[in-house]
Amino acid sequence: MPRHPAPAAVIYAKDIARVGAFYAAVAGFEIEEATADFIDLRAEGFQLFIVAPAPLIAQRIVVEQPPVRRENTPLKLVLSVSSLDDARREAALHGGSLVPADQAWTFQGLVHCDGIDPEGNVFQLRQSPA
Repeated sequence: MPRHPAPAAVIYAKDIARVGAFYAAVAGFEIEEATADFIDLRAEGFQLFIVAPAPLIAQRIVVEQPPVRRENTPLKLVLSVSSLDDARREAALHGGSLVPADQAWTFQGLVHCDGIDPEGNVFQLRQSPA
C-alpha cells in the first residue's frame, strides 16, 4: 500500500519569513525548505506551509503592530506543544501572543489556549497537563 504524505496546512502571509520563524519558535517546527514564495515547516508527522499571496492580494493586506486579531475565518490551526508557558514567551519574542495563562481551558484531557501570529492569524496551542 502506498504511503501517504503527512497531513498539512497552509497559511498565507505577507511576511513569510517572519511568520515562518514565529511558528518554528513557538511550535517547534523545523524549516525544511524556504524560497521567496513559501516556507515548508515540518514537525512530527505534520507539514505547515507559509505561502506568499499573489502581489495584487498582498498589496491589500494591512498588518498592524501589534497585530490585530483576524477572526473572520472558518478554520483554526491547532498545534501541540510541550509547554504553553515556553510557547507564550516565544510568541511574545516573535511578534505574536497567546492569551494569559488564566484564560486557558481543559478539553479532552489537554490544556488549550488561543493566540495570534505576527499577522493576526488566530491559532490554538494545546499541551498535556503537568
